[in-house]
Amino acid sequence: MTSAHLNRRQMLGTLAAGAGLTLLGSPNRPAFAAAKELVWATWDSNGHPEYVSPFEAKTGSKVKLSYLSSEDAQFAALKTGSASDWDIVNPSLNGSWRYIKAGVLKSLDLTKLPGTANMYDVFKTTDKVKDDKGATFAIPYLWGLNPIVYRSDKYDVEPTYSTLFDPKYKGQLAMRDYALESISLTALHLGIPRDKAFTLSADELAECKKALIAQKPILRTYWQTIGDLTNLFATGEVTCAFSWRVPYDALKDKMKVAMAKPKAGIMGWCDCFGIPASLADDKLDLAYAFGNYLLGPDYAAAIAEIGNYATSTNVVRDKLTKEKQEAIFIDDLSIMKNFMWPVAPPNYSDWLKVWNEVKAA
Repeated sequence: MTSAHLNRRQMLGTLAAGAGLTLLGSPNRPAFAAAKELVWATWDSNGHPEYVSPFEAKTGSKVKLSYLSSEDAQFAALKTGSASDWDIVNPSLNGSWRYIKAGVLKSLDLTKLPGTANMYDVFKTTDKVKDDKGATFAIPYLWGLNPIVYRSDKYDVEPTYSTLFDPKYKGQLAMRDYALESISLTALHLGIPRDKAFTLSADELAECKKALIAQKPILRTYWQTIGDLTNLFATGEVTCAFSWRVPYDALKDKMKVAMAKPKAGIMGWCDCFGIPASLADDKLDLAYAFGNYLLGPDYAAAIAEIGNYATSTNVVRDKLTKEKQEAIFIDDLSIMKNFMWPVAPPNYSDWLKVWNEVKAA
């Protein structure tokens, strides 16, 4: 065991102790006589063994990690019943509606999830996890932002979405090859309010198409994988791009890179936990305990320190350094007022047509 590993574990222990760690309100190990194992279907970035080991130690149970390949595959597996071993699942905030509509999730008893009291208001008040009768079927637990990543030694002013359309930086810019985000951020560049950026009229969509065609000659590329974009930053071929945070984390110790969070609107992502409708009653208590764990300080401390992600609760925020708060976007909570949760509009086929025409232009 290296000294660096010891220091990390010591820091996580300090964060946890400072937050007064409990599980379901009891400092003693809860008794789950009926169930000793949970299978958690989630992304590999969300479910490292280190992230769940405190839960296992407290409950005497085992959390088996079943990594997802895509949300579509997760939904299909639940709908067809081919994932009958899953006990906790991972719908996205914007995708929760289809799980609810398909009836593949249990309605949640919020009295068994006291950790929801510590959620930030933007997650606590969302209707995206409820049915039309107000019942809750999923709980947001992990989130992040897709910023503009840029070379801070190349830009005197923090970039905005309009920077990505500026001929001054011809050959240095990159956009994601994804109609939903690229067209909506073009709408923001054109001054369309963020609450309308995913519900564009035909005329607005046409204006976005015109702007994107004009932008195309100044781009270095449309990126498809985040690894490719990271390499383009590393070689100096790209200096500014709409991105995920990965290039920043990979290169921050090698070159001057930074993340911009445009005030026009910030693309966010959010993962939720849900309980499959088919889950046996003898596993429910353990499933609820795990849901509370994802909202609690053990998980929040581990994933902040190791994964650079923030949970939906405030339980460890004040225990983190200012640098860590900034890294996971919780240093200035007013940023939450600018969140945009990408969601495909009803006329998304028109968006795809526009995007294909832009790339063919």
